[in-house]
Amino acid sequence: MPSATGARRELKSAGYEIFIGILSILSIVNIVLLYAVDDANLDSVLHVMNVLFSVIFLADFTYRLLTADSKSRYFFRQFGWADLLASLPFEQLKILRIFRLIRVFRLLREYGAKNIGRSLIKDRAGSALYVLLLMGILVLEFGSLEILNIEQYAPGANITTGSDAIWYVIVTISTVGYGDQYPVTNRGRLFGSLIIVIGVGIFGTFTGYLANFFLAPAKKASVQDTLPADVDVRSKVAELRELMAQQQAQQRAAMDEIEGLLAADGP
Repeated sequence: MPSATGARRELKSAGYEIFIGILSILSIVNIVLLYAVDDANLDSVLHVMNVLFSVIFLADFTYRLLTADSKSRYFFRQFGWADLLASLPFEQLKILRIFRLIRVFRLLREYGAKNIGRSLIKDRAGSALYVLLLMGILVLEFGSLEILNIEQYAPGANITTGSDAIWYVIVTISTVGYGDQYPVTNRGRLFGSLIIVIGVGIFGTFTGYLANFFLAPAKKASVQDTLPADVDVRSKVAELRELMAQQQAQQRAAMDEIEGLLAADGP
């Protein structure tokens, strides 16, 4: 089994891998729903989401290919070919996204829970960004399905199709609010208010992340950051202390020998 150091070289970041893993699960669930549920409006929402997932997964494939230590190893032995095929807009190939999920699970397991937690805490800004992106995607999909479920058959409703629901959620979560699509029921208005609050939180936090990214001074890497992930810092310190003690003992022995020679050679 590969070591944690090998997993760290292949793993981009804990937050990124978790983000890709959750999207892989969601995309596979969507594929199942497309075949299990016969609903034109549901299909229209899921098709839009699958297009979005295809773009994200194609970008993920490109990123992994460009940053891989060995591009041929990634493509042939680490199922890069499956990542590429699963990113294409063909329904029959999307089941190959399970290979991406298997890789994420393997990398995170080899990296270790302690290292994952340490990485997420250390890179809080990056982790927050992935959470925001994930929240936006979840709100877009499930918010569209829920507002459609609430409004679709209400008297005087103008959100009656999957495209209407997706458009409403996009303009609402972005706090633009064109007003061409709007809920007419009390439940729909309450749900729309929730989407607005979530949208304000997402874009407010995203603005803070960008400000931190561009304005914060660069951090100098600490000694611990340069150590491999599988190195125990305490054991390393203990080894260094033991080495220093040995060197000091050798120096004392040499000094005693010199003093002995000088005493023997004295008057």
